[in-house]
Formats: sequence, C-alpha cells, structure tokens
Amino acid sequence: MKIGFFDSGLGGLTVFNKVIKEISAEYFYLADNKNAPYGIKEKKQVLEYIDKCIKKLVEIRCDIIVIACNSATSIAINELRDKYKDVCIIGTEPALKVAVDEHYLTKKIFVSATTMTINQEKLNNLIKDLEVEDIVEKIALDKLVEFAEQGIFNGKEVEEYINTKFGCYNLNEFSHLVLGCTHFPLFTDTFRKILPSHIHLVDGSNGILKNINKKVNEKNLKESDFSCKLIMTKPSDVFRSNFRNISKISDFEVEIM
Repeated sequence: MKIGFFDSGLGGLTVFNKVIKEISAEYFYLADNKNAPYGIKEKKQVLEYIDKCIKKLVEIRCDIIVIACNSATSIAINELRDKYKDVCIIGTEPALKVAVDEHYLTKKIFVSATTMTINQEKLNNLIKDLEVEDIVEKIALDKLVEFAEQGIFNGKEVEEYINTKFGCYNLNEFSHLVLGCTHFPLFTDTFRKILPSHIHLVDGSNGILKNINKKVNEKNLKESDFSCKLIMTKPSDVFRSNFRNISKISDFEVEIM
C-alpha cells in the first residue's frame, strides 16, 4: 500500500505523524519547499505548483493521496479529483464542524487559516452551510507558516506575532480556535501559553485519519512494511533536518524532484 502526502512544506507532518502511527504503508511525503508558502501567493501560480506535485504522486502509483495543506485543498481539490478520477484524493479543511458541535451557545469561534484559505469559497460555504456566520471570526495567521518553515515554533517573535493578531479581540467572548492550516498545530504550546485556558484548540487531523482508514477498507488495501521517502522540490539540509525532528523518523530516503 502506497500513501502519498503533499504539502507546501512542513505543515502536513501534523497529519502525517498521526497517520503513520495507525497505518503501516509505503509513505511518500512530497514538500514543495521551493515554492512555500502558498497562502499569500496568486491562485493561478499555486495551481500550477499543485498540479505538478500531485502528478508526481500519481506517477508513483500512490493508492491514496492526502493533500495535507488547507490552502491547496481550498483551491484545487475539485479540479484534481476530476483530473485523476481513478485516484483516491483526500483533502483537508478547517475542522469547524467539530468546534460548532462543541461550542458554548453564548460564545464565538475563531477560525485561523492562511489568507488564501480565508478568501476561498470552500471555507465561506462551509460557514454558511453550518449557519454560523454570526459567531465565526476569521483570522489570517500567514506568518506562522513562515516561522514553521524556519523551524521556529516558539520564542519572543512568535509570541509577539500571535499576541498582536489576537490583541484586538475580547478573548472571553470565544470558546474555540480552529487551526485551519496544517502548520498551525506545530504552535500548540505557544497558543496554550498565550490564549486563556477556556479556548479549546481544534485541528482536523483526527478526521483525516478516519477518512484514510475508511478508504483503506473500501479499497481493500493491505498494510505493508513501513517505509518513508521525502521528496523535495529543492535541496535543503535544513528542511531535511526539520522533517526528521518533527516526524521522529530517522531512516528515510530523499529525492529531489
């Protein structure tokens, strides 16, 4: 069984790490580190990057491809499924429904994401479908992606940025923060340090794991010996080191695309 993960950088590891603990397979983690971050770039250009990367995972003959990037999912998931009809492609989206099901009726919900995700119809349609327009506050945290790609997950600069972004809100009015970018769970400790304890953090990794398990069963796929290949779009010893540190995988192949 071959499972491919795609992200612009390191963020997809927050999903990848959860999945590899539950499912044994040949894994391919494709990081478009040459063009990261996606969230602040032009949609047309990002679509070209995404198409090239997904084509690579299709050529490897992955049974399941996980787009472990909210920005990429928000702009490309429908087109990719139309183009590769015989491939199981799983996307990611902010786990807003989880927060809505849990939230307190008198409170509001933060949905954090990249600017690209926030501006796309996919997220806004989800908010409308759940009928929560009045209680959702969208907040763009693009710089966290940049910090993550540099391997910076805490410290004064990160804390000042988060404090600045949330400083204009009355945090007592909110019950949940949806982490709508796969990079954002890497900052869980910093969020917990800054935000009041009554604000619950929600990410979508459990839902993605559940979806992968469902597809494995539907396609009657058999688990295989674990292996991992990191595919990068540009050579980077720093990225390779960060991948090793976050994934906790010491033995993996590397390919430059």
